[in-house]
Amino acid sequence: MKKVILTVVEGSCRSGYHKTGDTFVFSDICPPVCAELWHNAYPYVFALQNGAELDDGSGRSKEFTVKCPDGGRVVLRGKLSEE
Repeated sequence: MKKVILTVVEGSCRSGYHKTGDTFVFSDICPPVCAELWHNAYPYVFALQNGAELDDGSGRSKEFTVKCPDGGRVVLRGKLSEE
């Protein structure tokens, strides 16, 4: 299964779960990401693992950015691993 690298690019998590620079590798088991943030990220992760290219505003890429639904306190960047 294709891997997706998830990196916290901004982090001021109210619960202290995520900090800027945290990195997770997702292949087939859910990474230790809070449920609300994972709920936003998973559709993009699934799409990338299945060959999609996503609209990034200036074109298509195999990357995405999502924000925590708690006021955008955490910003997560995902990209398809080249491995």
